[in-house]
Amino acid sequence: MRNYQQELDKRIAFIRALLEESHAAGIIFGNSGGKDSALVGILCKKACENTLGVIMPCFSKRNYNEDMADGREVAEQFNIETRVIDITDVRELAVKSISSVTTPSDIALANIAPRLRMTALYTVATSENRLVAGTGNRSEAYMGYFTTWGDGAYDFNPIADLTVTEIYEFLEFLDAPKNIIQKSPSAGLFDGQTDETEMGISYSSIDCFLFTGEANPEEKKIIDCYHEKSNHKRCMPIIYKG
Repeated sequence: MRNYQQELDKRIAFIRALLEESHAAGIIFGNSGGKDSALVGILCKKACENTLGVIMPCFSKRNYNEDMADGREVAEQFNIETRVIDITDVRELAVKSISSVTTPSDIALANIAPRLRMTALYTVATSENRLVAGTGNRSEAYMGYFTTWGDGAYDFNPIADLTVTEIYEFLEFLDAPKNIIQKSPSAGLFDGQTDETEMGISYSSIDCFLFTGEANPEEKKIIDCYHEKSNHKRCMPIIYKG
């Protein structure tokens, strides 16, 4: 297990150095009510008083109920400024407009919300001279379980090296709300969705592979498949070099 007091101190120093280097006035992050955004919000607030968490419900009932309540609980406990931007109407308009020229696939439709959320975050960030903090973890990154130019876009990410297992350990160390730690990880893209059900594998199995390189044949097949088909998501865009 990591020494989380040392991890806390190093990450606070990292964030403060970035703020000084960029001459930014503050930080903004998407407060989804999940484990990753909770940890990012706590770290950023400890490093910078002017930290803003934005709750951006869209479409699914869970966004407006459990996720919003959990996001607010973290914000209240750690005194993080909170604003709410409802993007449901914008999503519906986007779906309507795009559907006039093509038939969007299910995955394409699911990816609209994360990209709209990042648009909202960067609009506020640019208007208020803030840096956008990313909330993706190592386990998700390895599996490619994120939206390119959605939750995969940010100015900096203070938790990108941490697995889901370590995210939970860090939150326990910080005494984060229990519901954040206990509820099933979910992107909240639609009602009933959970990360592990969608991928067909548990984060504990993914993390075991990342820590030890070991997995049973069925799990290894799933991990390899997700990792290989998402290689392009972990690279910079391909450009012609002449």
